[in-house]
Amino acid sequence: MKKIIKYTFISLFILGISGCEKLEDFGDTNVNPNGAEKPIIGALLTNVSATVGGFAAQTRPGLYGQYFSETQYTDVSLYSAPQLDFVGTYAGPLNDLQNIIDQNQSKNMATIAKILQQYIFWTITDRWGDVPYTEALKGITTPKYDSQETIYKGMIASLAKSVTEFDNSLITGDILYNGDVASWKRLANSLRMLMAVQLSNKFPAASGYAATEFKAALSDAAGYIALNAQNFKVNYPGGNYKNNWWAAYDGRKDYAESKTMTDLMASLGDSRQNAFGGATQDQTTSNASTTSNVGVPYGVTRTKAEAFTGANTGWARILRGDLRTESSPLIVISAAQVALARAEAANYGWTTENLQAVYGQGIALSFEQFGETMPASYLTQANVVLDGTDNLKKISTQRYIASYPDGLQAWNIWRKSGFPVLIAAPDATNSSKQIPTRYTYATGEYTSNKANVEAAVTALSGGDKQDSKVWWDQ
Repeated sequence: MKKIIKYTFISLFILGISGCEKLEDFGDTNVNPNGAEKPIIGALLTNVSATVGGFAAQTRPGLYGQYFSETQYTDVSLYSAPQLDFVGTYAGPLNDLQNIIDQNQSKNMATIAKILQQYIFWTITDRWGDVPYTEALKGITTPKYDSQETIYKGMIASLAKSVTEFDNSLITGDILYNGDVASWKRLANSLRMLMAVQLSNKFPAASGYAATEFKAALSDAAGYIALNAQNFKVNYPGGNYKNNWWAAYDGRKDYAESKTMTDLMASLGDSRQNAFGGATQDQTTSNASTTSNVGVPYGVTRTKAEAFTGANTGWARILRGDLRTESSPLIVISAAQVALARAEAANYGWTTENLQAVYGQGIALSFEQFGETMPASYLTQANVVLDGTDNLKKISTQRYIASYPDGLQAWNIWRKSGFPVLIAAPDATNSSKQIPTRYTYATGEYTSNKANVEAAVTALSGGDKQDSKVWWDQ
């Protein structure tokens, strides 16, 4: 029974349902979807949508990708073993989305659920590697772990199919795109492109699988996210539903923008730093919206970190204060990210798009997204201009900057390309002293799904270690 619950029960996932005063601010279904005999699919969609921002606001990958530093409890940035569990995500949002699909009340709702499932599965496989996919959410007590290649191809195929499956059926509870089918189609194509470019090391050829899928999504008549107005984001109302970055500083100040990041921005004269760092976590002070470029040293002991923040009280918090209020929107996938992925694809020769044009467009979109003016000479400086020298390094660095503060994207970009060049924590406590490249499987998997997790481990060249590499990184 416990095994069934792990992968298939309908979770009690409504946020703040106890004592909730204004749930209508985040959807018009003020009902616990799991309390009814027949799930209310609009409420299920609202609940999952409210959690989507959390997948783009993960601190551990952001510490590995060195967007962030820890200010007091520095275990993660010193590379303590990441033995974390993915079961809650299967039992919670993934299962709620599967209930929407299984209820089959609305083709459009089921299609939206499939798109969101692929996004969430993407965040899981990129952290652990091989995980349950084809047998997940089907009531199978011990689902097999699929290879990451199978998962990626499955996600991409599902996204491609979803664009063709929308009809005129009713959409309720959609707080992300307000029932706009055209926006969901653009998101599906954008995710497909981002996933395809992540496979460039495994399928580098212009006629290969990754390039073929990228081009198909790029040329699809439904389009892709090309303008900031089309960004995939969560618009938080505040109150019971707060922006994840606001919540990270709710009574705490454990995370900072790293010196790695502030040094990179300074080296490029990049004014996006005005938005990236804030001088305080307190939203009630007169300097709540003051920027900071004082990055906290990365990967040092607690004693060193506290000494630095004590001597530099205006150290950079993640995002300027006015960009992480309770009701600040949290962008999950941006037009800048998509444009810069297009630049990478053009650089590989996968497409015939004008490399210089789409690269410049991606950078300009990122500056616009953060409300900053791009310096006149920004695109012509040596470490930015695409002149045939280190093109991939420069594109990857701009992708890294444009993805801030989505730490998983930063970690993905660095693991795949090696750029920007990151130096491991000087006070690392793991045996290899290297930056982790995956999460290890939780101990619970070895008791509840032993045969399948052990089979997955045999596929890892270094075993179930944080220094082993996921498939696309090999």
